[in-house]
Amino acid sequence: MNDRVKIYAGAAIFLGIVLFPVWYNSASGKAAYRPEIIVKTKNVPGRDKCVMPVEYMLASHMTLLRDWREAVVRTGDRSSTGIDGRRYQRSLTETCLDCHSNKSSFCDRCHDYAGVQPDCWDCHVAPNEEAR
Repeated sequence: MNDRVKIYAGAAIFLGIVLFPVWYNSASGKAAYRPEIIVKTKNVPGRDKCVMPVEYMLASHMTLLRDWREAVVRTGDRSSTGIDGRRYQRSLTETCLDCHSNKSSFCDRCHDYAGVQPDCWDCHVAPNEEAR
């Protein structure tokens, strides 16, 4: 029972250290920061919408791309039906980057903010933004 003060003090110090980043970001305003995405889409005939709604793509594009990759590589299924019923080719370069051609303003801003390094460019060639 004599160690109660030490235990409480240790728990308070531990919580202070663990929660410091949350308090710091809230106080500095960094918690509300979201990167500005510059969507520079090309006017591709027949492509006025994305394959899925914007909200879904913001939250789950990595799942969609992973599922597309698995379907193409493992089963050879190269077509997908979008939410609007249209058929799309399962291709990062032919479908996604055909419209969203500015990788540095579109892809890299969120990935840098989130601190992730997608493995897309291990197999695919990054788009030449000046030529598109």
